[in-house]
Amino acid sequence: METVKLFDSELKIMDIVWDKEPVSAKEITLVAAETIGWNKNTSYTIIKKLIEKKAIERTEPNFICTSLVKKEAVQKAETQNLIDKLYNGSKKAFFASFIENDISDDELEVLKRLIEKR
Repeated sequence: METVKLFDSELKIMDIVWDKEPVSAKEITLVAAETIGWNKNTSYTIIKKLIEKKAIERTEPNFICTSLVKKEAVQKAETQNLIDKLYNGSKKAFFASFIENDISDDELEVLKRLIEKR
């Protein structure tokens, strides 16, 4: 499964798909209207773009959408892009920015345990 570059608006639709799949396009538009405030045409336009990018597939009947990319793969790629863009590729600098800014002791302990597992 290949990771594709998704824009913020596409990620919002993908979150709905990942949460509810398999899901009809109609239900996606209803959830997007309720949670994001988008109209039906906006949602359908983004669904079409996601189909073209092969991030989701459409099956009939009822225009059912399912993801072709895993949420975890997209999160990993987006995180790496952020680290590359803002921290010159340094994971150390990325984590240091969190530790230096108001991180709770509980959060710090969780991070330590995650690092120790590696």
